[in-house]
Amino acid sequence: MKNMYEPPKYVPNILIVDDVLANLRLLDHILREKGYKVRPVTNGTLALQVAEKEKPDLVLLDIMMPDLDGFEVCRRFKENPKLSDVPIIFISALNDTKDIVKALTSGGADYITKPFKAEEVRVRVATHLNIYAQKKELQKLNAQKDKFFSIIAHDLRGPFSSFLGVTQLLDEMLPELSREEIRDFAVNMRSSATNLYSLLENLLQWAKNQQGLVPFTPKRELLFSVVNESILTLREPAKSKEIEIANNVEGNIEVFADKNMLQTVIRNLVSNAIKFTPKGGNITLSAKANSTSYVEISVKDSGIGMDEAMVNNLFQLDSKTNRPGTEGEMSTGIGLLLCKDFVETHGGEIRVESEVGKGSVFYFSIPLNSEEES
Repeated sequence: MKNMYEPPKYVPNILIVDDVLANLRLLDHILREKGYKVRPVTNGTLALQVAEKEKPDLVLLDIMMPDLDGFEVCRRFKENPKLSDVPIIFISALNDTKDIVKALTSGGADYITKPFKAEEVRVRVATHLNIYAQKKELQKLNAQKDKFFSIIAHDLRGPFSSFLGVTQLLDEMLPELSREEIRDFAVNMRSSATNLYSLLENLLQWAKNQQGLVPFTPKRELLFSVVNESILTLREPAKSKEIEIANNVEGNIEVFADKNMLQTVIRNLVSNAIKFTPKGGNITLSAKANSTSYVEISVKDSGIGMDEAMVNNLFQLDSKTNRPGTEGEMSTGIGLLLCKDFVETHGGEIRVESEVGKGSVFYFSIPLNSEEES
């Protein structure tokens, strides 16, 4: 079955820097014909400002310009952490070997001499865009690997050590413990084991999803029922913290979704809300159609909230935002990454609004209809 929620194809954006308008128009025409997004600018200062605002995938850079020459523009690109990895192709009338060497040693990826041939420009641009895309994909894979091993080495090691400590203590003190004390130990161990299992399940699901091994089989589902089933297993941990969970989803809303993925998203968001909500708090799940095609589901809590820095990094693979819950509950942050992946598989979006001390609201969108029904 064709994945109807496949995201639109990414269009590389190319920044052209040349003080001669005729060159800008010609290069603009050559590259737009190939479907690229093109941004032409007439000087180096403007190029740096434009690139800072929206990072380009590649720069075509003239050398002889009035304010900043191409060498200086290239140097400033490479000194900027945000822009340093952007490939720069010099395109200049200077054809002396020393100029070409200076361009390449200053950080340029390639060099085209004027007058240029359209086909040469297209081929060199395509080649360096391909290399850049492969480099970014490799960086993403390395970040995934680092995240995976970081969780195993740090985030899970502590909880396992604590769990083993409890069992050792129970073994050593068993003859001296009362029935009530043994029961308390058992409840503690069961809670720890349940949390550890949940963390491992998220980790394995996320790892499988990165490899494309999680099946995606959407069908029509009654949202109220899916929400009820999802929060059923979370009633006990919520009860232990005296937290009320309310399902305010209207009974007649149907979504077109993969039930397993949708339940995973809901469970993770509600589980997080329980962790970061103090005793006596409340969690509310609601839903409303935000268009004729999607329904927006919200999970609102009265918890401790997050500051702006944490919110901005929450769904970033290479950022560490995990922290213990209000009762010391463990967290890895992998659950939110899994939520993001599963929501985006449906063609939806996930976002959060939060304020320190006032709680958080997570919103995510899921299709109302199949592609054929839309």
